[in-house]
Amino acid sequence: MKKKFGFKFATVVLAIAGSALPCSAISQETASGWKFSVMPYVWLPGIKADVKYGPPSGGSASANVSADESDVLSNLQMAFMIAGEARKGQWFIATDYMYLDLGKVDSKVKSVDFNPGSGPINVSTTQVGGSSDSSFKGSIWSLAGGYAVINDPSVSLDLLAGIRYLGLEASSQWDLNAAVTSPSGTQTFNRAGNVKKTTDVTTLIIGAKGRFKLGQSDWFIPYYADFGGDGSTYTWQVASGLGYGFKWGDVRLDYRHLAYGHDNDKLLQKIELGGFALGANFRF
Repeated sequence: MKKKFGFKFATVVLAIAGSALPCSAISQETASGWKFSVMPYVWLPGIKADVKYGPPSGGSASANVSADESDVLSNLQMAFMIAGEARKGQWFIATDYMYLDLGKVDSKVKSVDFNPGSGPINVSTTQVGGSSDSSFKGSIWSLAGGYAVINDPSVSLDLLAGIRYLGLEASSQWDLNAAVTSPSGTQTFNRAGNVKKTTDVTTLIIGAKGRFKLGQSDWFIPYYADFGGDGSTYTWQVASGLGYGFKWGDVRLDYRHLAYGHDNDKLLQKIELGGFALGANFRF
């Protein structure tokens, strides 16, 4: 496991370095007055999720599956992450794209809902026991525009508004110690099985970002926060950490937390991604 962990970590770091090197040769502002930045980064968050697959078996039964994974790197199949910004004067456009393909992680079938009538009838699987695993892969893409309210060398504040898209494919397989039967005895959730489902979520977001410089040094504290959603969906994200500035750009280490949630019958009931992100931001 340690060899596998080390190999994957080295592969991710080399991929980031390789994608960033071409940008370092460009360091001048364009003649049109536009300024650009590109930041490849690594973010390997822990994942907590509740997903609802609909009726995999037993009439209208549905399974809620919860996965909690802190060691994402050991299960990672593929990752690609990059952010960028174009700025002219006080105005800017920013984007952030992430793709994660997470292999099988330990999960738990928490309950089964039988719904023969006007409302759900929930049966816990705590006493049944057994094992299950889940996998997730998908993309998260944000696009926003904004205005610099404060643009001082010591502190900056940008207000932004835009959209965030989440495309997710989730799959689970379970092997319980016994089948789960509805209270009426007319429906049964199979002891073993598997299911796969996809979902797409697009939400509006508003937020703020910026940085605080630490005295006269090149160290600074970056910060970011946004939130959005509608009547049945919510999303929010916060990030902050520590960065160091160079002539070509900066390097930063942030802690980032991103959350989504639904209050309806869609696949994604709740997902939270949280962990440290390391990136190199190249300005040209």
